[in-house]
Amino acid sequence: MSKIKKLNKTTRSNFITYAIVIIAYILSQIFSSAGIMSNSLRGQLVPICAYVVMAISLNLTVGIMGELSLGHAGFMSVGAFTGVITAISLQDSVTSGPLRLLIAIVIGGIMAGIFSLIVAVPVLRLRGDYLAIVTLAFGEIIKNIVYCLYVGMDSNGLHIGTVSIEALQMEDGATTIINGPMGAVGITKLSTLLAGFLLILFSLFVVLNLIKSRSGRAIMALRDNRIAAESVGISPSKYKLMAFVTSAILAGMAGTLYAMNYSTVAAKKFDFNTSILVLVFVVLGGIGNIRGGIIAAVILTILPELLRQFSEYRMLTYAIVLILVMILTNGAKARQFLERIKGSLRFIKKKSDGGGAVNG
Repeated sequence: MSKIKKLNKTTRSNFITYAIVIIAYILSQIFSSAGIMSNSLRGQLVPICAYVVMAISLNLTVGIMGELSLGHAGFMSVGAFTGVITAISLQDSVTSGPLRLLIAIVIGGIMAGIFSLIVAVPVLRLRGDYLAIVTLAFGEIIKNIVYCLYVGMDSNGLHIGTVSIEALQMEDGATTIINGPMGAVGITKLSTLLAGFLLILFSLFVVLNLIKSRSGRAIMALRDNRIAAESVGISPSKYKLMAFVTSAILAGMAGTLYAMNYSTVAAKKFDFNTSILVLVFVVLGGIGNIRGGIIAAVILTILPELLRQFSEYRMLTYAIVLILVMILTNGAKARQFLERIKGSLRFIKKKSDGGGAVNG
């Protein structure tokens, strides 16, 4: 205890965050083994891990960097479908499931990072509503690309097209990986709770150490006062790019973990609503509060399942609980941020209408 007391406030807070995650994992294992946890809730454990990683990664963009991103699900989808293609392509050469999952997660994260780099170079010159527009557009573009994408594999390797599976002209008995609007099909489930737990710890290690580092302090300085930060030699492009790409890589890894938990995953799962859901985790957990985002992601993911007994009133009850949590935990700060999101959506609608009047 004396050693813990000697730790500075930030280190002690990080230690508590790690401890909460470890205790949650141990309790989930105990409840699952004892049969206390229902099958439906047990099936949500891996998605919860994926959403926790998404909340941690988005908090880096929204809370630490201070920019509003509405297309975080786009990076998740890049990681998801890249990871699925990688895992299926390696199923003959890499027989170990955990190793194949690890390779798929790494490749999914790298591809999401590459896409974020392409997007970030022009996007991070923008701020406010314009940045929200571009990130939203990116998420929708990725979703529509996957709708038109057909990927299969035979003895000659991968075949990629945009017409149909038949147009790929593969051999008989070939494996279909991505089938247009149906998304990824025939996935071998590799994701486990242990893999999700380790990915959460990895994400926490990356984000918390980045925040404590010199680069993290530079990112927060740009968030608090861009002009003052630039006046002392802090480069906005360099440090914002660092935060944005790191956030996207973690989102891509979460996407792979999520996708490898199901036999089929459609592109519509990673639409605008998913981006808003993850943003809600961040807002209700406290903007910039990593621990709060984790707790909000867990509670709000299992809450609809816990409210299933209310049948048709389930989502109404969920919305009421959401509003009450926002008021009680964040108050004016959360409302101010939600007003910013609402203003951004109005701005987007106004631009899409050609500058016409905006209702509501």
